[in-house]
Parts: sequence; structure tokens; C-alpha cells
Amino acid sequence: MTEITPIIRVQAHDFDLQSELDALTAGRTDIGAIVSFVGLCRGEQGKLSALELEHYPGMAETEMRRIADLAIERFSLLGATAIHRYGKIEPGQNIVLVIATAPHRQAAFDGANFIMDFLKTSAPFWKKEHAVDGTAGDWIEAKGTDDTARDKWA
Repeated sequence: MTEITPIIRVQAHDFDLQSELDALTAGRTDIGAIVSFVGLCRGEQGKLSALELEHYPGMAETEMRRIADLAIERFSLLGATAIHRYGKIEPGQNIVLVIATAPHRQAAFDGANFIMDFLKTSAPFWKKEHAVDGTAGDWIEAKGTDDTARDKWA
């Protein structure tokens, strides 16, 4: 069996979903399903001007690769992409992209969900809200619901 190497990036600049899909599927005829997830910055009913994201360089990429490798092995994925942005991101802009490819749809759905659930809880990223009035909020605490979503994979 050929080793599947996931595409992993942490970057300040935006990503293009179609370009990432094309990179993952070019010349492939074994892929029967593609599931993608794009996480966007919410405006919180007009209260938020930006979401500031920080990460632990090197460690974030290593953890993202570990998560993607686990998903590839567990769900027999044919490919995986995980891209996470950092810096100040405005409402409506992209934050995160996860793509999973597989021979069949259920594996692709499960793989993408698995990757996203673990990215939310295990990868070293931190978020701070910036209000439209110019004030910076506190760093956002992790949610118990994210842990619950992750734990269902145990």
C-alpha cells in the first residue's frame, strides 16, 4: 500500500477551496468521495470586528499531521488536507479547511469529522475576540462540547 502524506499548513494568508481540492485529487481515479469543511469567522451579530488566532509554530503543524495521519489510518483515507490560518481574521473570512478523500462517502465524512474534532481540542491554537468598538476581549476558553465531540472517537 502506498504511504498517504497529508497536506498540512498553518498560514496567515487565505486559502482557496477549489485549488486545494484540485491539488488533492489531480490525476486520481481511486477517489469515490470528497468531504470538505470550511470554518469561517462569525460576526457574533455585528459585535465582532475580528478574531485573532495564534498558534505554537512547529508544534501546531506536528499535531495537525499526527491527527491527519491517525484519520488516514483509521478510516483508510486516500488523502487529507488540514489548513489553519492565524492572525487577525474578519467576520466572513476563512479560518480552517479540512478535506478527506476516500473510496466511499462514510469514510470521507468520518475522516473529516475526526480531523476537525481533534483540531479543535488538541492542536495548539488560541483565539481572542476583537469587538467593533475597538476593545480586545479575553482569550476564548475551550468548550466542553468540543471535548465531548472528540471523546466520541475513543
